[in-house]
Amino acid sequence: MAINNLPTRSVIISTDPGIDDAVAISLALFSDDIDVKLICPIAGNVDLKKTTYNVQRLLTFLEKEVPVVPGSSSPLLRVSKDASNVHGESGMDGFNFPNPTITPVVTKTAVQAMHETVLTSSTPVTLVGIGPLTDIALYLHLYPQDKERIHEIVLMGGALGRGNFGVLSEFNFGVDPEAAKIVFNSNISIRMAPMEIGRQAKIMPNTSEKIKSLGKIGEMFYSLFAHYRGGSFSKGLNMYDVLALGLILKPEMFEIEPTYVSIETQGTLTAGASLIDLKGYLGKESNAKVATEVDAQQFEKWFTEMVAKTI
Repeated sequence: MAINNLPTRSVIISTDPGIDDAVAISLALFSDDIDVKLICPIAGNVDLKKTTYNVQRLLTFLEKEVPVVPGSSSPLLRVSKDASNVHGESGMDGFNFPNPTITPVVTKTAVQAMHETVLTSSTPVTLVGIGPLTDIALYLHLYPQDKERIHEIVLMGGALGRGNFGVLSEFNFGVDPEAAKIVFNSNISIRMAPMEIGRQAKIMPNTSEKIKSLGKIGEMFYSLFAHYRGGSFSKGLNMYDVLALGLILKPEMFEIEPTYVSIETQGTLTAGASLIDLKGYLGKESNAKVATEVDAQQFEKWFTEMVAKTI
């Protein structure tokens, strides 16, 4: 049955795998409530060549066929920076994936592919951003006429307080602040899970052990988790990107506040900071619904149930 008796949600995923990206993509592809129409790798956690190859390897392992169209190799205006220190040199260190049989489409850009997918979809499409927002921003800029056919944008990114990329900036927004600003100024419905929510949504050691026994995908997750540097394998792993999926499939896990979000682009030391105006200091109308808390026990239960569906 689809969520709340609504039709299956059509989604486009912009992603930079990345271990937690791989987890989010895998669970989305095995959900009965989501139809992944397109995956667009982007440079982020590692470079574009590696993120594209990682999507190819992952889909081959999962035995899923989804169009893959590589996106941007760098931010709109800034120099690329990666997070291979967290995800390993390949971006998905820790598991022996098969050689890919999935071939990416290189005759069009990711932005063109997004436009075609939205235009031909029988239902409004949700854009899921679990990497830098470069391609989503370019798409919204080049095809503003598509906005009425976009159901919403669901993101993992930003920070309520301090950052993990800069003092006040989270990685996804910090890599390309200008792109994030374009997205939040788009007048499209946005839901977002900031970095701190990923630190609340931990996979604890006993859950990791349970996941290991849940088929080949559970075993793959466990192997990746053992090499993941987002948190601690012994004290709990931070699940970031899968929160975007949680916002779609299990929104009741979250405390969500409608508020105004602005992205700093001018500050020498603060570029990429997300100003999440929960106190209404700026006096501006809400442009996003922001998760401010997640029920950690509900999250672990939901996550385990989602992994079990892949068997």
